[in-house]
Amino acid sequence: MSHAPLLSVENLAFERDDSCLFSAVNFSVDAGDILQIEGANGSGKTTLLRLLTGSLQPSAGGISYLGQTLPQCRYNYLSDMLYIGHQPAVKLNLSAEENLRWMVATSAQSNDLSITDALTQVGLAGYSDIPCYALSAGQHRRVALARLLISEARLWYLDEPFTSIDKQGVAFLQSCLQQHVAGGGVVILSTHQDLALTGLRKYKLLPHAEGIA
Repeated sequence: MSHAPLLSVENLAFERDDSCLFSAVNFSVDAGDILQIEGANGSGKTTLLRLLTGSLQPSAGGISYLGQTLPQCRYNYLSDMLYIGHQPAVKLNLSAEENLRWMVATSAQSNDLSITDALTQVGLAGYSDIPCYALSAGQHRRVALARLLISEARLWYLDEPFTSIDKQGVAFLQSCLQQHVAGGGVVILSTHQDLALTGLRKYKLLPHAEGIA
């Protein structure tokens, strides 16, 4: 029996306002893979990530998880997935700690790392009880990225995760990604950051064509 990849995308297409944003998108990923989605602004990188999360539906084609289509395994798939969007999605009236508690409560799988330790590792020691409206954009991003340290999901979907973080934060996040895939996880991300990651593959979104590299 052939091995089914962890995630498979077949002939995926998406139309908006009667115009095709992209089509014929084909790739698969398995444990230990890092795939960077590339493309010009407006090419559909964020849309593709949202399709992978199930928050949008494709116009054609399909997505499979461990050999099953998403409608067949929706709960198991969503339980094994973590998405961090281009906006960090923190609640400004809550503190960093309260935000992370809320994020963890909505996640299906979490490890036993404490929220305090997660915030310390992302550089927010001493800021955990400060309302997020008093924090910088980079600190908002660090609150969101702290989820990576607590999540047990294998599939990480990250949309521009390096936005608003400094060189030290970039190095730390790349280390997190490398550790995740070394442990059998998968990362699919969009970024304009030059990455120094072992095993990185790239997929370029082109109108009506596929672009695996």
